[in-house]
Amino acid sequence: MESSQGTTIGDEAGIAALDDALRSAPHPVIIADAAGTITSLNRAAAALLTRATIGAGLRATAPTWLARAHRELAGAPAPARSVSAGAPHRPVHGRVGAQTFEARPTRRHDGSVVWWLTDDTDRHLAEEALSAERERTRFLAEASNVLLASLNTDRCMVATARLAAEHFGDAAVVIAPAVGRGLPVAHAVRGGEAIRTTLTADPASVPGLGEALQGFPPVPSRWIDPGSLPAWLLPPGFDGAVGSVMVSPLPGHGVAAGALVLLRGAEHTAFSESEEIFTGLFAARAGAALSAARLYAEQSSITRTLMRELLPPAMRQVQGVEFAGGYRPAGQTERVGGDFYDIHPAETPDEESLIVLGDVCGKGLEAAVLTGKIRNTLQALLPMADDHERMLGLLNGALINSHHTRFATLVMASVSREGQLVRLRLTSAGHPPPLIVRRNGDVEVVATQGTLVGAIPAIHAHTVATTLRPGETCLLYTDGITEARGGPLGDALFGQERLEQALADCVGMPAEAVVEHIQMLATEWLGRNSADDMAVLAITAPHTAHLSAVDGHTQGRYTA
Repeated sequence: MESSQGTTIGDEAGIAALDDALRSAPHPVIIADAAGTITSLNRAAAALLTRATIGAGLRATAPTWLARAHRELAGAPAPARSVSAGAPHRPVHGRVGAQTFEARPTRRHDGSVVWWLTDDTDRHLAEEALSAERERTRFLAEASNVLLASLNTDRCMVATARLAAEHFGDAAVVIAPAVGRGLPVAHAVRGGEAIRTTLTADPASVPGLGEALQGFPPVPSRWIDPGSLPAWLLPPGFDGAVGSVMVSPLPGHGVAAGALVLLRGAEHTAFSESEEIFTGLFAARAGAALSAARLYAEQSSITRTLMRELLPPAMRQVQGVEFAGGYRPAGQTERVGGDFYDIHPAETPDEESLIVLGDVCGKGLEAAVLTGKIRNTLQALLPMADDHERMLGLLNGALINSHHTRFATLVMASVSREGQLVRLRLTSAGHPPPLIVRRNGDVEVVATQGTLVGAIPAIHAHTVATTLRPGETCLLYTDGITEARGGPLGDALFGQERLEQALADCVGMPAEAVVEHIQMLATEWLGRNSADDMAVLAITAPHTAHLSAVDGHTQGRYTA
């Protein structure tokens, strides 16, 4: 007889042979003997397996996975009589058409097997969706780690192109906002290396690209004609016709970080809506990484520019006088701080060079900012360099009237050469007094003193004049040297006495050697302890003599 679904079921006796429970079961049920011959089936099974009839073999009428499972189960030893009939076995899974089923076998003592088929298509689809979502989450996490591994903009663009080509399309092109007339581009083909380059191209020639670079939402890929793409957009190594194109913005912090263009060959399926959504999630992470890298690059450029103005100048011999300086900021990652020194060289032998060494209250960038202000103010006051006290008074007024609440100490030295002697005028403004090492090894403390600047409206200062003979050195330093805490037990100050002894050991040395020696001893004393900024500056009268000029009569230049 034929069922209402057009399925041949066989005689009614076969169906009648089924138990009432099997016949009324809503799920397909098939009974087959040990040889694989169908002995009974209900209407649900007959509707599902249209070729299945009583007396037919499972191998010819059932799916391969089900026939194989029955063959393996029927070949196993029969259950013992002590085991209750209908003992269940491990279920198997497979597809019937577009549906997936779970088949649960129950083996009888006569060797026949009852197969209960349950439609688990929805569960299988849910598991596949969950697995795909887990895989996407894992990929996004790994992609974030790769993209954030470097704050270099070019490397970030290359990583974005490589990841996109491997996981989304046959090729990927990352385009950053134009810099001048150049268009920064990174492109990659699946299985190849990503390349960073700069092109001269018009983003408006690609549908949706100009909008994406401005941060507008992406244009659906089905709206973009692959045949309209310009040649510059196709990466080297991408062969064949383009079948599908996707353009996605790379959102940044406030402004777009760029755009991502994905390409697929004509032999592959077009981008689906779910793929466009997933690409948007990846693009958001790539855009955040690119934006962070670009912001870091901009801040680094600004920092380098400002740092050049804050770093101590290179010291040299000026008008027959040796100058040398050394500086160590408190933080290992910092290049500037509160200690500073500066030199304003004389233009002619008859003029004085002005040397300034100072210490701003505090450390780090805030102290460095005030340092820069002090150096700029003193630069403007150079015409008054013959009167140290007046210069300090004007500097103090400028600091008092500013928004800074920090103060500073400093020492000024006006230096000139007269014959073999070096004449000094030294003025301290609340700063440790200068030291002079004489040719016999004696160390003198220059008795100059004064008020620190930037704290009170009126200050005073006392200038001391002295002379250096050939081989003698005047040392200017900050309290980061004397207050360096370390030593054998790690808690003793380097101190004024050790500094004077270290300077005495430098008798006759050139200025650069004096500075290196003092810095080395202070650093060794400090060890691994934290420290304040350190600055030291040496002014040395070199062992010099006048050389005769070429004509043999006029005075020549000074030489070391």
